[in-house]
Amino acid sequence: MSAPGATLARPRARFARLGTARLAVSLPKSIMALAFLVGVSLALRSQAIHARFWIDEGLSVGIASHPLLHIPGLLQQDGSPPLYYMLLSVWIDVFGSGEARTHAMSIVFALATVPVAWLGARALFGDRAAWIAALLAAINPFLTYYAEETRMYSLAALLSLCVVSTFVVVFLQGRRRWLPAFSLSLVLLAYTHNWGLFLALGTVAALVPLWRESSDRRALLRDAAIGYGVAALLYLPWVPTLLSQAKHTGAPWAQAPRFQDILNGLSNVLGGAAPAMAFALGAGFGLSTLLAAPRRSPRARAALLIAIMGVTALALAFIASQISPAWTNRYFSVFFGPLLLLGAAGLARGGRLGLVVLAILFVFWFNPRKHVLETKSNAHTTAVVVQDRLERGDMVVAAHPEYGPDMYYYLPKDIGLRWANIMGPVKDPQIFDWRNALDRLKAAKPTPTADRLIGMLQPGQKLLLIQPIIRTARWGAPWTKEVRKRAAQWERVLDRDKRLSRTLAAPKLEGRPLPKGVRAVLYERK
Repeated sequence: MSAPGATLARPRARFARLGTARLAVSLPKSIMALAFLVGVSLALRSQAIHARFWIDEGLSVGIASHPLLHIPGLLQQDGSPPLYYMLLSVWIDVFGSGEARTHAMSIVFALATVPVAWLGARALFGDRAAWIAALLAAINPFLTYYAEETRMYSLAALLSLCVVSTFVVVFLQGRRRWLPAFSLSLVLLAYTHNWGLFLALGTVAALVPLWRESSDRRALLRDAAIGYGVAALLYLPWVPTLLSQAKHTGAPWAQAPRFQDILNGLSNVLGGAAPAMAFALGAGFGLSTLLAAPRRSPRARAALLIAIMGVTALALAFIASQISPAWTNRYFSVFFGPLLLLGAAGLARGGRLGLVVLAILFVFWFNPRKHVLETKSNAHTTAVVVQDRLERGDMVVAAHPEYGPDMYYYLPKDIGLRWANIMGPVKDPQIFDWRNALDRLKAAKPTPTADRLIGMLQPGQKLLLIQPIIRTARWGAPWTKEVRKRAAQWERVLDRDKRLSRTLAAPKLEGRPLPKGVRAVLYERK
């Protein structure tokens, strides 16, 4: 006669074997489905892989072209953290510095958001939300745009997903083995973009409700101390540079945001006003039903914590930019993780409305050709027009100073050009020195600065003035406003100088739509 425990054990064993068998069958199918979504994402996000660099991409490649261990020190001149540039430096050493080759690194980060979104949403909100999150990550147009740009924003989006997911898994679900992953993703995000610090503070704010309802506050404090302590120790070596950047570089090209700019930024991440409204309606309805339950489920608590993280981080970014403006829509990549996971949770809970909204988003977002037609800069075409006229000893002067590295990338490097901007000669044309740049620009009067540069030319040598095309962008920030004024002054000064003759201006702008980027004006010393 068998024991009672043995009788109960047999069904349990059968159920355990059945669960293992289902997992063994479903896992390969999930991997295949994820691989399909990654393939769709790759097709979508490689349409413009050969697009030419714009101003910021020239800065990226210029910084990353320096020796790897020199990059953290160089960034005292720039204002950014070092991780992306160091990764790009290694990437360039292996694959080269061409547009397609450097864009490919950003594409890799964007593609990685698909399985990471699936894993995070599955752990927090279940299978339905996981597949919605993976689909949204695969076709999101904001991520597509920055997947084809040699900048850090697709990496920031990927790491924000990791930070949010691992925080909830560790501190809400109590799975402590993920604590190192939380610490690592938190510090990597901070080393990728300074707004990552705002999301880090958002996670601290999310600890407050956990503390209030915790039955083991000592364990919560212990895990928080370990998680944030490790991240802080890893970030500590960068703090002196961060403080120096905050004091001397800042973002004089930015303006203090208005409340409308928050909505514009969120709309930009969601592909425009119409899909953003649909997203808000569907996700908001689903989240409201999730949070309205009498007894808050683990999934509802996870959604609440993510909302606290995102709202706190966004509020801190807004307040900080009122004090020292550093606001632009592309920085919202740091909020991609909270927004995507909340959206997936809400749409998964939204029933038929969620499916309708998902279909609307697919229609708006899945447009493989739209972004191919967008030209971010004409720097390459302008360089092609003028490069055959340049010879050894000629001087290139960037009236829009931070455009220097982009033009350096495209103009010939083997003929011995000399480089300057409207503040004077430039020793390293691959990087722009932002330290006290606005004060230096105001102090560099056009006539004496131009006279100094012209005096360095021999008869027959040329001066190539790289002018910004003003009417294709907003120029109201302190830096851009001063550049706009100085650029016009410089052209007048050079046109009137009796020692120079003007020989070329390209591109010709009369009767044509204005391109984004630069205009080259060539002068020859008599």
